[in-house]
Amino acid sequence: MAATHCTPRISVAATLLALASCGGGDAGAPSPAPGPGPVSDAQRISAATATAQGMNNACNAVRPFYWEVGDQAGRMAMGSVQSGGGAPVYTGASVMSIASASKWLYGAYVVQRRQGQPTDDDIKFLTFRSGYTSFSRCLPAQTVDECVAYEQNDVHAPATDGRFSYGGGHMEKHASLFGLGAFDNAGLAAEMRSQLGTDMSLSYSQPQLAGGVVSSADAYAVFLRKLLAGSLHMTALLGTHTVCTNPATCPPGVAVNTPVPPNLSWHYSLGHWVEDDPATGDGAFSSAGAFGFYPWIDAGKHWYGIVARMDAGSGGNGFDSAQCGALIRKAWLTGQE
Repeated sequence: MAATHCTPRISVAATLLALASCGGGDAGAPSPAPGPGPVSDAQRISAATATAQGMNNACNAVRPFYWEVGDQAGRMAMGSVQSGGGAPVYTGASVMSIASASKWLYGAYVVQRRQGQPTDDDIKFLTFRSGYTSFSRCLPAQTVDECVAYEQNDVHAPATDGRFSYGGGHMEKHASLFGLGAFDNAGLAAEMRSQLGTDMSLSYSQPQLAGGVVSSADAYAVFLRKLLAGSLHMTALLGTHTVCTNPATCPPGVAVNTPVPPNLSWHYSLGHWVEDDPATGDGAFSSAGAFGFYPWIDAGKHWYGIVARMDAGSGGNGFDSAQCGALIRKAWLTGQE
């Protein structure tokens, strides 16, 4: 099952072999050390492609999918990995619901509007400690305020206030308080682009800031490249204001629930994860969606990557993609499959 890939190009970033750890809070596990000697673009592309196509690793479990890796200048490698023959199921242009990968976009939007200076309340909402933990869903035709008022979405739970609890209610309530209450799907998309750039194509299937975005790998890569280039205020805040997320390993009373397995201790920053588990983490920043869309930036902020697919059939698809994406990232950093 062959995957296509780009012709190697020389990148200044490809010569950066020492990857700085991410900043902020408790986050910042170092990235994997490169192999001996310089790692060429050709080695990176070969290793990443072989890893994505692997039949005996975590990537085999998430076929079919599209993947790409690049730097701030553009895409450097990509592939459409199949589960069988025929035309590719996913390409960079495939439009899909990205679910919780929406969270990173909203976090960056808020930070951009705040000119890089989020308030204490912003930080509390964007790190899921606001106490709005009864969120269920939005209906497609609603506005943000109508979604907040729907079912139990606006219920504040004092018992969870100040504690990490992964869910959509925090961002939905924050958006209402932030002046976005009257926006419907089209209005939200236009508002996001007003801060993140009109060159990014996205829409909303429902007015849910934490999970309603519909987009493609091509469009999301525009956002990730802006983060690498430093053209968004979120660049400086990646991995900052982190909170502990695993009820099994955090101090008592710090975390309520987390979507990652209980044996992993990742931290959460402003709308994105920091993959800094002390045993297995590499410090990457990411925002996996429930259907399998997984964007990432390495700890040193030199590279970005995406695993793109949409599988709504079972739980755990976001983490499954994250496992594959982490292998591709390691192969890229080290030049070794």
